[in-house]
Amino acid sequence: MSVHVDIQTACSEPVPEEDDLRRWISAALAGRMPGDTAELCLRLVDEREMAALNRDYRGKDCPTNVLSFPADLPPELQLPLLGDIVICAPVIAREAAEQGKSPTAHWAHMAVHGCLHLLGHDHIDEADAVAMETLETTILAQLGFPCPYPDHAHEEHVTQ
Repeated sequence: MSVHVDIQTACSEPVPEEDDLRRWISAALAGRMPGDTAELCLRLVDEREMAALNRDYRGKDCPTNVLSFPADLPPELQLPLLGDIVICAPVIAREAAEQGKSPTAHWAHMAVHGCLHLLGHDHIDEADAVAMETLETTILAQLGFPCPYPDHAHEEHVTQ
């Protein structure tokens, strides 16, 4: 599997090392892509840019942690472009503190979460949410991170 990630840092807040971001994304995509190569853009932004994107694309005038924009290309093009992921650094830092998680674990979770959205996973209804959360928990456990949903029944996937 070959994954190319274009990382754009458009914020002044601390962000993870690019190698870590690429490793988390590769783990999320491993064995789950339609082909053996993938390309995506990961943009790391401040609250102002994220609020504008969230307002323009979801009608919510506030920053959020992660947004995914799957590529909508005709299949006959046979391009490996998956789409774009945008992660808001200050929201990740704030949420990690509020949830008692390490910032690194929360960053990994949001990178995995964003990738799964690019692959078509969603959490709109309960069954889809459980499936996506279970997959996230499994991927994060393989990376050595704890279950991001401690109040859910996915804790059996965590390796200590």
